[in-house]
Amino acid sequence: MLYTELLQLWNEAVKALDARDWEGALAKLEQISEPTSRTLFNTASAHLALGQLDQALKALDFTIAKDERLAVGFFQRAAVMMLEEALSDCIWAQKHMRGNMVIDYRQLGLQFKLYSWQVLYNAAAVYCRMGQWEQAREVLVSASQEKGGGGRGASIEMAMESVLRQEVLDPLLVPEGVVFRPRKQDVEQLQQRDFLGKAKVISSMIPNDDFGGFEPLRLQVLYNDQCQYKIWLSVTPYAELCHSVFSTETWFL
Repeated sequence: MLYTELLQLWNEAVKALDARDWEGALAKLEQISEPTSRTLFNTASAHLALGQLDQALKALDFTIAKDERLAVGFFQRAAVMMLEEALSDCIWAQKHMRGNMVIDYRQLGLQFKLYSWQVLYNAAAVYCRMGQWEQAREVLVSASQEKGGGGRGASIEMAMESVLRQEVLDPLLVPEGVVFRPRKQDVEQLQQRDFLGKAKVISSMIPNDDFGGFEPLRLQVLYNDQCQYKIWLSVTPYAELCHSVFSTETWFL
């Protein structure tokens, strides 16, 4: 499909997501015949908002298949899955962060920063569900040593207390409604622009001239009652100059 068609549907889906019209957003996203990793991520977000976990996981599978280096895709799928297999997604998310403590996805249209400690936090949450409390504690210790913001200190401290009480941790997710958006400049270009402007009617200075169109200069002859005549040419920038130079009855208008 044309990129402009994809962009139009993508933008309409985002508007629906902003209005919390999850089903309306899915209807628009499903019309995209060649989805991208970002539109598929949005599809997963809409399914999550509707509580449709299986469909969300499927959409995240497609998201990662489209972009195998999208760390936030692995992060989100691990948070939704929360099974032993999710540990693998946490590892891949860490790998694709390439040693960075944070990835800012705003340049890609997602108002979200993924921190390395958040990936470790979700790994600890998986260990909690597996009943491996010591491993969960060790991972949280590693997360506490990571640099970065995003409320790390308070989150890790509370999580550590929960693990000591053997309480299962809730995973961290990309917040509801935070989705990939098309570039503002691209959306603005979707609006129709009139580069030629509107046609204007210009009346001729030549009497009885009803011609409309484009052609070279045309002689126009008018006879008066005394059989004198005057010759008109199409309007030129030199009309007044020519009129002042010639002393005959020939007028250049």
